[in-house]
Amino acid sequence: MEALVTAVTALALVIGVVIVLSSGAFRIAVRVLLDLLTAAGLLRLVGDPGWNGLAGAAAIITLRQLLGAALSAPPPWSGRQSPAPCAGDDHHLPLAVRGETGESGRITT
Repeated sequence: MEALVTAVTALALVIGVVIVLSSGAFRIAVRVLLDLLTAAGLLRLVGDPGWNGLAGAAAIITLRQLLGAALSAPPPWSGRQSPAPCAGDDHHLPLAVRGETGESGRITT
């Protein structure tokens, strides 16, 4: 049973690294890594049904929940808006500066 737990733990690390390197999705890689480490902890609990195995599995599940909640929150920079386009890209800005009317006949001020 210990060999299976070690194999699942090693595969969790390898798969997490492969996901980051292949797709660049750090959040997904951490989630997959934590899910597989949870599976390894539960396998360890099956092999050693003592208090140490239970404490280890509980610690892994708690860590998974906390990191999962932290990773599901939007990044702090996501609420910012991009800067306004420069004057060269805005086709109505020269009309507003000169006070002329646009195509609709309205005075742009």
